[in-house]
Amino acid sequence: MKILVFGGTRFFGKKLVMRLLADGHDVTIATRGKTADDFGDSVRRVKIKREAREDLFCLAQEKWDVVYDNICFSPQDALYSIAAFRDKVGKYVYTSSLSVYRMRDRALVEADFDPFHYEIVTGSREDFDYGEGKRLAEAVFFQKANFPVVAVRFPIVLGEDDYTGRLEFHINHVQAGEEIGMPNEEAEMGFISSDEAADFLVWIGTKSDVVGPINAASNSVYRLSELMNLIEVATGKPAIVEVNTEDNDDSPFGVEKTYYLDNAKANEAGFEFRDLREWLPKLIDKKNISM
Repeated sequence: MKILVFGGTRFFGKKLVMRLLADGHDVTIATRGKTADDFGDSVRRVKIKREAREDLFCLAQEKWDVVYDNICFSPQDALYSIAAFRDKVGKYVYTSSLSVYRMRDRALVEADFDPFHYEIVTGSREDFDYGEGKRLAEAVFFQKANFPVVAVRFPIVLGEDDYTGRLEFHINHVQAGEEIGMPNEEAEMGFISSDEAADFLVWIGTKSDVVGPINAASNSVYRLSELMNLIEVATGKPAIVEVNTEDNDDSPFGVEKTYYLDNAKANEAGFEFRDLREWLPKLIDKKNISM
């Protein structure tokens, strides 16, 4: 297949490209050109600004079997893609987020956010918070695109290559004996690994005919208290968790209510997820050793 990837030089985007190449696909990566990669001559590179309409139209001079869009954050970005790739793409895979869901305190299913009837408001990335930008982008794709679209709703993605440092934040604070702010340690959260996220994107784009919104998350969840317990065991030090702390000590995982994805739709479609309780403790151990 001839495949275009927006953002493919770090984290699960890089792993996606590696897997596509291993499967023998013809891959082009479109990025800002600020992050080096080690793909050599195995990929074609195009330097773009994602928010520039003319850059997308240049890419759409060609036809693509699949387009992966990991860097769309606003309805305006989505509108530009729809205009550019009209009749030029077989399937468009949009990387969305758990953040499209406003509901909390239970497992969230795809129907809990309906992008097909969500009111569209146009604007750029700076005009909306992250969740609203993702909601509006989904709404634009599903209401206006003339090509098949799947929106993959990921929870927080973790991995050895995670550049955000969210898991490291907790390990660092525990190692240093510093407070961690969590409003509700009994809230449950789900995650997905960067490897599994890449595997899912390959499957949904090249091996599945699924379209529409779909949740992708590892099986099982952790209470935040259990997660902190894993870090205590790995570091050999007690975690100091408080409801109220300074802003710079607030946990990136701090939620007031349970917040995780139901992955039944993807399971029923044929994708087999790993168990969170199998891979996350191993990741914490590796992170702790490397720090």
